[in-house]
Formats: sequence, structure tokens, C-alpha cells
Amino acid sequence: MTRAAVLGSGSWGTAFGKVLADAGTEVVLWARRPELAGAVSREHENADYLPGITLPDNLRATSDAVEAVTGADFVVLAVPSQSLRENLAAVVPALGPDAVLVSLMKGVELGTMKRMSEVVCEVADVPTDRVAIVTGPNLAKEIALGQPAATVVACTDEGVATRLQSACMTGYFRPYTNADVVGCELGGAVKNVIALATGMAEGMGFGDNTKASLITRGLAETARLGAALGADPLTFSGLAGLGDLVATCTSPLSRNRTFGEKLGRGETLAEILGRKQQTAEGVKSCRSILDLARKHDVDMPITEHVVAVVHDGMTPTDMVRGLMRRDAKSE
Repeated sequence: MTRAAVLGSGSWGTAFGKVLADAGTEVVLWARRPELAGAVSREHENADYLPGITLPDNLRATSDAVEAVTGADFVVLAVPSQSLRENLAAVVPALGPDAVLVSLMKGVELGTMKRMSEVVCEVADVPTDRVAIVTGPNLAKEIALGQPAATVVACTDEGVATRLQSACMTGYFRPYTNADVVGCELGGAVKNVIALATGMAEGMGFGDNTKASLITRGLAETARLGAALGADPLTFSGLAGLGDLVATCTSPLSRNRTFGEKLGRGETLAEILGRKQQTAEGVKSCRSILDLARKHDVDMPITEHVVAVVHDGMTPTDMVRGLMRRDAKSE
């Protein structure tokens, strides 16, 4: 039987672990807190992040990350993107020589401006053909409830992508393979930033025209950055681009959209962060994405304005004013 370790017991890590288990894979979920790991194994439920959802019998949990990854065919990384380097380094000596490392994370590392797969290759000292990513319109709660959804499994090695595809295909979860790792990762990272902007528009009381404009122009920003980094332009019209962008910008289940809504209603960054909640990846990654864009001389005005609101004190009202007063140009 195929074995998988999932490092990260938040909502998406747990939901994807359930997908793997439902597809027939034996799954070990790593939880940092021993009490959570024990509860998941005993009660077959992650009450902290997916309350009321029964987890399969072939999914168990542990608080020992080395135990989790030992003997695993797939090691799934579902930790916050800015903590990837530290968490992965701790288990590298225990990785099997043929283990495939799978990233569920959607971010760009601060300081280095590296995509998540690049960080994985560097820390684990593995070639790109041993790293895959899963990305798309995959809101964790809906997946965990078994609602129909599609996703993208991307890897530079088609055989590896196909193996992972088989390991996570169920009657409710349909993965498609893709070789464009760069484009898929950028789509997943940038959409969080655009969702912050769209959430701000929602919080300020603007309607569907405003939100549709932000989504569409946000997709244009993503595609420009992708082109500069060698991505396939078609990727951004697919599940990893448009699909993920629409889901994240429109759903109340989206952490980034919800975070943006609170900013749009006048709450401060400190007030929002002061509450216990899961990570909104765009809050930290927006700065590294903007740094990456500037490094490659790519114009990303929505991203630039989100960074100004989140980190530099600009108000959402000034963000809208700044975007609407930009010089006229052709689409």
C-alpha cells in the first residue's frame, strides 16, 4: 500500500490527508501538539480545524515528524510557507531515497523570493523531479465534506505527477497533471494577494463590478509575472490560475478574502492578527511577491497597493483611489 505523511494538521493538510486516505493511501498526519495528534487518532476527527467531519480509519496522527515521514512514499508539506525551511530541515535525514515531496503551500519565501518548490529542493537537496505541487480551487472545508472539485498536480517529471494523481483521485476529487511548476506555483501565491484586495472591496461595500475588475486585472498581473519567469501562459487560464483565483476571491471560506474584508471594514492589521486564526498566506507573501516582481521589472499595481495597506499604513480607501487614478492605457 502507498504511504503518505502529511506535515501540518491545519484545515487543508487534514483535508488533503483525508483525500489521500479515501483514495486508498495509508496516511500519517503530523500535528505539532501531542494532544491534537492523540485526539485525531482516537476520535477520527480534527475538531480544531474541521469539526464534525469524520476522518478515515487509514488516517492516523502523530506529534513526531520523523516518525511520520519514515517509510513514506509521499511527504506532503502543509505548513505555513514562511516556516517551510525550518520544518522541512528537521525531517530531511529521515526521508526515504525515493520519497516524493509534495507542496500544498501557496507563497513565496521572504528574503530569498524563492517559490516553495525551490525551497524544498534546496533544503532537502533533491532534484526538481522529486518535488510536486498540488494547487487549484481547493477550499479545505468543501473538500473535506466530499464536494466535487478539481485540482492540478504539477511536477517536471510526468511519471511522478501521474503517480501522485493516482494516489489522490477519488469520486469527489479530480486531479489533472501539469508540467508547468512555475506557473502553477505563481498562480497559487499571487491569488492570495488579489483575494486580500477583493476582500477589502467587499468590506468597503463595493459590488460585483469592482470585485470582477480586481479579479481580472489580478489575473493579468499574475500572467505578467509568470511570463517573466518562463511559465506557460495557458496555465493561468486553468485550474491553477483562474480557477484558484475565483474560488479564493469569492468564497467566505477563503482566509485571505476574509482578512481583506476586515481591513476594508476598518480593522487594523494588529487587531486582526491578535485574534486566533489560521494563516492568511497573502499577508506575508505579498511583500516577497512584490520584491520578485520588481526584480524582474514586472508591473503589479494591485500587489503594490496591497503591500502598502498591509505593511505601510495605506488605507483601503487610498488603495482604491490610487488604483483608479493610474494612467490610462490599453488592456
